[in-house]
Amino acid sequence: MDSALLSAAEGGVQWGDFLFYLVTFIILIALIKHFAWGPVTEMMEKRAEKIANDIDSAEDARKKAEELAAKRESALKDSHVEASKIIDRAKQNGEQQKANIVSAAQAEVDTLKQNAKKDIAQEREEALANVKNDVAALSVEIASKIIQKELDAKDQEALVDSYIEGLGKQNGIK
Repeated sequence: MDSALLSAAEGGVQWGDFLFYLVTFIILIALIKHFAWGPVTEMMEKRAEKIANDIDSAEDARKKAEELAAKRESALKDSHVEASKIIDRAKQNGEQQKANIVSAAQAEVDTLKQNAKKDIAQEREEALANVKNDVAALSVEIASKIIQKELDAKDQEALVDSYIEGLGKQNGIK
């Protein structure tokens, strides 16, 4: 009989083993569904939710970064405009100070010129007065010497030359 069973097993399907394997497989699927499928599905759902949240967070962070970059760009432009205004104001102030300094220097030069002209005029008047006094004194001296002696042409020329020398010595002394 053993050989009959062996020959039957070799040629056909053994329905008992098949049913055992089928029942075992169904039980195994039920256990996997109960103990593994639920937690794995829950874990996958949590992971999908986390990834979705991470994507949303990344999108929010990108938007905030873009806003911050736009604000920085705007601030940079504003600082360039402000720097240009400051430079322009400094140039205007420099030009105004330059004009003030030039006008003050010009006024001082004009004052110095006027004072110099007054001094020159006063010195001229004094020089003319001194010359008048010297000419008057010389004229008186010449007249007194001419009166004292009558001169011929040669003596008169010698007298004039001596007075000119005397005049040159007087001016050299002063």
